[in-house]
Amino acid sequence: MRTEIRIAGTGGMGVVLAGVLLGHAAVVHEGLEAIQTQSYGSEARGTAAKSEVVISDAPIRYPKVIKADYSIFMSQKAFDMYIDGAKDGSTVIIDPDLVKCDCGDRYHIIKVPAMRTADELGTRMVSNMIMVGALSAVSSLISLHSLKASLKDIVPERTIEMNVRGLHAGAELVE
Repeated sequence: MRTEIRIAGTGGMGVVLAGVLLGHAAVVHEGLEAIQTQSYGSEARGTAAKSEVVISDAPIRYPKVIKADYSIFMSQKAFDMYIDGAKDGSTVIIDPDLVKCDCGDRYHIIKVPAMRTADELGTRMVSNMIMVGALSAVSSLISLHSLKASLKDIVPERTIEMNVRGLHAGAELVE
């Protein structure tokens, strides 16, 4: 099983952290193989950013996403740049307040109002975790339990509770 995930948005939205979290959870807490790569512009915020994660139950021979099985798009710019890299029939998760998609039935579109939900939780910083929680619920690739355990490994202690709330909120939006 080789599963390819692309998370894309704008710098400052936490797409790199989301990818690191997925990869860490896959390897450390799920016993799978994973490779995570990232690219972003030289500016700190406002430029395109993406994180790619390949997860497999066998050794990974090629570390890049060829055609994504799951895509998360957190900005229109990212959607426009990377939608052609999604497999036909794959799952595409978008924030409908930020991304407009006229894809017909080419993809399975999941609408997750991540930014609005993050605002309701009190901080936009968890919009990435909302998307990761939604991915966990729709894919059954990485469990929420493993993602929560990984948060404890990689984010500052003072942010764990807030990020866990984001994961749960995202999962609840698609269940």
